[in-house]
Amino acid sequence: MITRVYISHCEQDDFLAQELARTLWAVNLESFTSLSKKTEALSQAELMSFGIRHSDCVVFILTAEGIASPRVNQEIGMAAGAGQLIIPLVESGETLPLLIRHLNSIDFSIDTYDDALGKLVYNIRQLTRLDWLKIKCPYCGEEMTQYITPEDEIENALLTGTGLKIMCTYCEKVIVLNPRTFRPISPTF
Repeated sequence: MITRVYISHCEQDDFLAQELARTLWAVNLESFTSLSKKTEALSQAELMSFGIRHSDCVVFILTAEGIASPRVNQEIGMAAGAGQLIIPLVESGETLPLLIRHLNSIDFSIDTYDDALGKLVYNIRQLTRLDWLKIKCPYCGEEMTQYITPEDEIENALLTGTGLKIMCTYCEKVIVLNPRTFRPISPTF
């Protein structure tokens, strides 16, 4: 069962990691990254080790900068050495680092990053049971949980280019969600 995901990325890719963390939050998965956690008592290496060992899966965001990052490569070594499930998100045109070159990856470009996040959630959903969505209503601002949309409805929304419609349990307004990231795409419909 996957409940906690470690996100490895370089500082330049922080915005991509934040998008990933928001998507994981929407499907009720906890995320951790050593760049977002700071403590006075633990070194950066100890934070990385703790995060990787206490996660069920490690997702690497591998842009050109990420692949060249010594810290990201250290995290690759730690995750591989710990036998963690590794899912690489690799920028189009880049090659996986040697240690994880044997793995399948999810390719993305800046324009297709939402698609890559959708594929990631789909793959995690194949490995574990995701039952709940967490959504913050764009109208009333309340945070709610709802059953996750069935896969066939998500597939249909992707094929037709439409969003997933849900209703806020507080203000009872219709919310349209991005079928890849499960985030509201428009406060009006």
